[in-house]
Amino acid sequence: MTDTIPIEFEVLDERCATINGDHRIERLHNGARWAEGPVYFPAGRFLVWSDIPNERMLRWDEMTGAVGPFRQPSGYANGNTLDREGRLITCEQGDRRVTRTEHDGSITVIADRWEGKRLNSPNDAVVHSDGSIWFTDPPYGILSNYEGVAAEQEIDGCHVYRVDPVTGEVRIVADDFARPNGLAFSLDEKKLYIADTRARHLRVFDVQDGGTLAGGKVFAEGTERDNFDGLRLDDTGRVWAAAGRAVLCHDPDGTLIGRLKLPESVSNLVFGGLKRNRLFITASSSLYSMMTNVTGARPVWAGR
Repeated sequence: MTDTIPIEFEVLDERCATINGDHRIERLHNGARWAEGPVYFPAGRFLVWSDIPNERMLRWDEMTGAVGPFRQPSGYANGNTLDREGRLITCEQGDRRVTRTEHDGSITVIADRWEGKRLNSPNDAVVHSDGSIWFTDPPYGILSNYEGVAAEQEIDGCHVYRVDPVTGEVRIVADDFARPNGLAFSLDEKKLYIADTRARHLRVFDVQDGGTLAGGKVFAEGTERDNFDGLRLDDTGRVWAAAGRAVLCHDPDGTLIGRLKLPESVSNLVFGGLKRNRLFITASSSLYSMMTNVTGARPVWAGR
């Protein structure tokens, strides 16, 4: 059952003054243990998200408002995204792999090892217009049996990886993170934003020809309440980040310009709906939604 909750959008900079929309947020579903990884399917007008400890993925139908199971067991799925063909890309913490769900429902393993060693527990992923898949690999899914399967870490460190679209090679592109988490490309794909949850900051890298990264300066600093998690961009290049009990909005220059406060700890977000102006937020036990006057970024390969 949907209920509505008054919210506060704190304007911190005049550049944020034009952002508006509903003055309330809808709770579309409640009852998860830790909701994560929302992904919107435009062709079907539905949203899928992960409930990690319950090892399931749920589906919300935009036309009816109905919520039902999408996949269980899910391999303790966490982050999700779509590739250029509208197929689901999923980071499975428990099975320690990145997978693709084909149009017929079968599952293809995209990455589960690096140099013969099992990945830690893939967390979130993005797809580049060249077809490569980039993902983060902190250890959350192997630390205990709550969000995965307790196991020894085989790779020294928590890295960011790129999967080559032609050869399938899994390569480390960034190896100096404590806990890499959410990630998102800039509108022109020349930059990659990556959250480091433990360090409480967002970093930005230059994407080089050949699929490598350079730079890596801190883009935005968080406070003790801002444990950065999932990221998305809108069509002006602003960076929206899940952090603590809020969704933070950063100008492209890194300035924090707005804060959308929620009653639960926020994990991730995605823009969806027919006009990409409906903001979906996963937070602790719930899936939230609100209509805004902001339009989410369209992937480069989808055109403008």
